[in-house]
Amino acid sequence: MLTGELRSQIDGIWDAFWSGGISNPLEVIEQITYLLFLRRLDDLQTAEENKALRLKQPLERRIFPAGKDARKRPYEDLRWSHFKHLEAREMFTVMDEHVFPFLRALGGEDSAYAGHMKDARFTIPTPALLSKVVDLIDKVPMEDRDTKGDLYEYMLGKIASAGQNGQFRTPRHIIRLMVEMTQPGPKDVICDPAAGTCGFLVAAGEYLREHHPELLSDAKLRKHFHHGMFHGFDFDNTMLRIGSMNMLLHGVENPDVVYRDSLAQDHSGEEEKYTLVLANPPFAGSLDYETVARDLLQIVKTRKTELLFLALFIRLLKPGGRAAVIVPDGVLFGSSNAHKALRTALVEEQKLEGVVSLPGGVFKPYAGVSTAILFFTKTNSGGTDHVWFYDMAADGWSLDDKRQPLLAEDKLGAVPAQKLAADEHAKNNLPDVLARWTKRDTSEAKRLRTAQSFCVPKADIAANGYDLSLNRYKEVVHEEVAHRAPKEILAELADIEREIERGMKELGEMVK
Repeated sequence: MLTGELRSQIDGIWDAFWSGGISNPLEVIEQITYLLFLRRLDDLQTAEENKALRLKQPLERRIFPAGKDARKRPYEDLRWSHFKHLEAREMFTVMDEHVFPFLRALGGEDSAYAGHMKDARFTIPTPALLSKVVDLIDKVPMEDRDTKGDLYEYMLGKIASAGQNGQFRTPRHIIRLMVEMTQPGPKDVICDPAAGTCGFLVAAGEYLREHHPELLSDAKLRKHFHHGMFHGFDFDNTMLRIGSMNMLLHGVENPDVVYRDSLAQDHSGEEEKYTLVLANPPFAGSLDYETVARDLLQIVKTRKTELLFLALFIRLLKPGGRAAVIVPDGVLFGSSNAHKALRTALVEEQKLEGVVSLPGGVFKPYAGVSTAILFFTKTNSGGTDHVWFYDMAADGWSLDDKRQPLLAEDKLGAVPAQKLAADEHAKNNLPDVLARWTKRDTSEAKRLRTAQSFCVPKADIAANGYDLSLNRYKEVVHEEVAHRAPKEILAELADIEREIERGMKELGEMVK
């Protein structure tokens, strides 16, 4: 948890960037990302130097070379521990003329992130602002994974709150719900084909640390965690840099976060490679057939990105692999041949396990589109017995553009620190979603369709043209109205008529 002091420092830096003329929040966090990476490089070399000193051996690995760069500056001066002490103007010069050319040419650090640095640009406008940012980053305890991760998540939140590029930020509590429901294991190979800031991969990593601490003490599992478990694709280089840094600061040493146009490139090298897909891909509309990977068109002949992504997820998963993915509601009930074919394939050829209907305001203020989470397992041989539906009405936050929390912080999310009272469920359905999901094959199957969650047999879904919209199956409770016998009503009307006649008679006598 970030302290109030650190939050206010970050807020101050953010304001300084804005007043300094950098109004794009993505550019702000990108510049901070470069500095965080530079500090990490220095820490890595310091660790190597300490190891060499302890073992009385030469350095095995040198990130900052001995000697001088092309402009005759000693490489030692480019290290964080050196230039952070420089006067603001000299620091600015060293950063612009020496550090960034060094980062762009960096090939020594064997990580995906180093590969994303080739087009790094230094755009901090003034020496004073650079000095201020360096001071902030230097105060962050980089040995504390939680603090580093929280710091970066807080800054990523500012991308969303600034009202730009919010499409890259699925709400963290929704991500955590999806991770909790899919329960990643130490041997999983996890992929997000539209990774953005790597929020899904980060949440999966944090879940594994909490639930499977043994993976960091077992050499084989630890190697898999740091070098083979996490895979993210994106075709925005800024997102690749930011996403990689997000993973790095959350304690994953070398995630496979790479440039890839998921819908356009052939997937021959990626087919059936992953055991878990977690994603909320952008749904931009339609693509030209010529730009779509042929192997996806073999699954479903369509130009709709929401259907192509679903086809992609099926393609990427190993048999037995599972997926939790967010889709627009149109996928659930669209009437085109492609919509029906894909839903039929999910139900008949794979194992469709659940549909969670999300509240309409979950992605506000960026989008008001209605969405749902699909949960399925790739089998290539069917296996759908029934589908579990949940009608989520509240996620713990207001569903307007402000998205204000409705409960105290310790009662938010899928796994709140404090148990919710009965009346608080109406404000946060997430713990209930998680609890009922675990019973989808037992007690949930007995619920009436008037409940908030219920199961629908595969035969009913097939009979309804494989429509997966919750409202197709949900039954509404009608209030019973007490009906009176006609004779009783007629008798009462006769009494009223006699009263009226009596009143008219009395009125006539008064007039006389």
